Amino acid sequence: FSRNSLGFDLVIQQISLLVFPLTNSPVSRVEMASPPVATQATSSGASAQAAAAPTTVAEETTADGDTHIAALEAEAIDDDDGDSALGITDDQLSSESLRSSIYHYHMENGRKYHSLSQGKYILPNDEEENDRLDIQNHHFRITFDGRQYFAPGADSAKRVLDVGTGTGIWAIEFADDHPDATVIGVDLSPIQPEFVPPNCQFEVDDLEKEWTWTKPFDYIFSRMMIMSFASWDNYLVQVDRHLVPGGWIEMIDIYFPGGSDDGTLTEDLNLFKWNEYMRKASVELGRDWMEVQNHKKRLVDFGYQNVQQKNFKWPINTWPKDKKHKEVGLWTLANIEAGLEGLCMALFTRGLGWTQEEVVSFVAAVRKEMRDPRIHAYWQIVVIYGQKPFDK
Repeated sequence: FSRNSLGFDLVIQQISLLVFPLTNSPVSRVEMASPPVATQATSSGASAQAAAAPTTVAEETTADGDTHIAALEAEAIDDDDGDSALGITDDQLSSESLRSSIYHYHMENGRKYHSLSQGKYILPNDEEENDRLDIQNHHFRITFDGRQYFAPGADSAKRVLDVGTGTGIWAIEFADDHPDATVIGVDLSPIQPEFVPPNCQFEVDDLEKEWTWTKPFDYIFSRMMIMSFASWDNYLVQVDRHLVPGGWIEMIDIYFPGGSDDGTLTEDLNLFKWNEYMRKASVELGRDWMEVQNHKKRLVDFGYQNVQQKNFKWPINTWPKDKKHKEVGLWTLANIEAGLEGLCMALFTRGLGWTQEEVVSFVAAVRKEMRDPRIHAYWQIVVIYGQKPFDK
């Protein structure tokens, strides 16, 4: 099984058009390397590394060992350039432009949602969203310089659980790279491909309910599960019950609200208001999207050892001067913009009482600001991992 069978090369070609727009206008050219395709690792189990664009941004380490990306420098542009400085059009970032030939649901406001445990998960479950999830996987690859994970015990794990597997792309890649491991991906919907590595399997289940596996795992992984659990404490109780002593948990998620190092994300912007509306709606629905900030403390409180946190930055567009983060910003646009309406539609209609038309109008305003290179905003990506004590 390869990413080519997912039409992944088509996605790369389409994204490359965004990097080098078909125009002779010098202001619309964005200077960066074409997004790299991660190579397969050898059978030794080491993670594949992508040849990401070089970065000149320093990594800072705190006293407790956590790592953070230093402030990013913005590329200089003319004030009159506005959106055109990005060289990106609506057509180039449309779902049709980015869609690859890859891959009993509930319809709501024109989008398809999970029918299992209906109403719990706020993102859609249709072809448009599934394509975005695979784009997001590559977005993470670029962000992490090709890495899939950071927990020290992942490479030696024999039983691996991928929580909220989505299209299953992370589980498939991990299984390919670790042929001696058994990888189980779980999601609310059976949207994973039919042809997978022999050591990879998928199950449909609601992980807010009691977990029923009888054999424990060596490594439990989750990514972008923000707002997926009403109680993260209950989630960690389940994880703790199903991890072997000495096993590892890893959680990768996006941290809200967005930030800027130079104050260009101001309170009058729709992008700033969007963060506030999202928080209000998520709290109203009992799934506070800022719970990520408590993940590290939870692991420590559970008595876990070797708990570490790594922070990365997703610029909202190609505003950074640093080549790697400029490239990451391009993929942020492709990833977040594609999922913005789907993310907001359920939250704002269910949690805030907005109409479908109000959501569409507001999202359009947010998208416009996301493309403005004068707004030097970013979202943080947080990686947290820890080890269950051997005597627990």
